[in-house]
Amino acid sequence: MNRELPACPVEITLMLISNRWKVLILRELIAGTKRFGELKKSVAGISQKVLTSNLRSMEEDGLVTRTVFPEVPPRVEYTLTDTGYSLKPLLNAMVLWGNEYKERHSLK
Repeated sequence: MNRELPACPVEITLMLISNRWKVLILRELIAGTKRFGELKKSVAGISQKVLTSNLRSMEEDGLVTRTVFPEVPPRVEYTLTDTGYSLKPLLNAMVLWGNEYKERHSLK
């Protein structure tokens, strides 16, 4: 990542995971390495183009590594980097908050 970062740390975080798809990709990769097809199936509603674009962006930002195996057909796997894994507490907090919100605001 060779771009100037904002002064605000919250803004930096949002810059890196600013869309729904990146957060859902992180959620899937925290469980471990996945192939492209596995990610596409597990992130409901994402198109191949959008998944590819987000994975490339996350790779550029140092959150994900992409490994290509020299096989026919080629096998590609995605894994979180240490920086990517460092977002786990943030995602865990989102899970807790989302569950609390759901309990308070669900129809009974």
